[in-house]
Amino acid sequence: MIVVDGLCKSFGAVRALQGVSFRAEDGRITGLLGPNGAGKSTTLRVLYTVLKPDRGTASIDGADVVADPLAARKLIGTLPHGSGLYPHLTARENIRYYARLCHVPAVSVDERVQRVIDELEIGEFADRRCKGFSQGQRTKVALARALVHGPRNVILDEPTNGLDVMATRALRELVLKLKADGKCVLFSSHVMQEVAALCDEIVIIAGGRVAMHDTPMGIRERTGREDLEEAFVSAIAAVGSQ
Repeated sequence: MIVVDGLCKSFGAVRALQGVSFRAEDGRITGLLGPNGAGKSTTLRVLYTVLKPDRGTASIDGADVVADPLAARKLIGTLPHGSGLYPHLTARENIRYYARLCHVPAVSVDERVQRVIDELEIGEFADRRCKGFSQGQRTKVALARALVHGPRNVILDEPTNGLDVMATRALRELVLKLKADGKCVLFSSHVMQEVAALCDEIVIIAGGRVAMHDTPMGIRERTGREDLEEAFVSAIAAVGSQ
């Protein structure tokens, strides 16, 4: 489970986060939704310990991301915005290297690596260097790297960005499988269809604050809108009028 409590973060005069709080439960898919600059990526970067908040905290299965970032990192698999692969290593080498960084036992590394290669159907290019990969290929390898150590919590920042229709469908099926396995899945997205199809709960962020946190049905009911996109726009507008 991921718990976010009163996160505040500023970059100079820009107040990116202004007291963001929410929970993402195990066995559920929680979507982080908001316009550009709302604070989604800043929130995720705090969660995977790239940024430290000015105030507030967050925890991953009880491990505080500020007080004990190393413990928190062991409990998450992350797909950041931008794959960050080593271009001169093969896909398999990238995944294997990350498995060792995450302290996967040496006797289990090759089996774990092959498992995620098979699950994500990247065997065709697993032994090619990553330099020159398409966006979809890079995303698949980065996701395999995030999952190779079997984390209970998975954080995805716009995971379908740049993927074609078939790759997007495959990724959605994988996310649903992670949920079925009891994992906590938190992801940000701009694609309303994706959010509607996958999410059990949605956290709408606007202006660095949580505008609304509810189920898709609850958000529709609270805004009086049948269409989720219209409900999202209404929730954002309500924050802007405050």
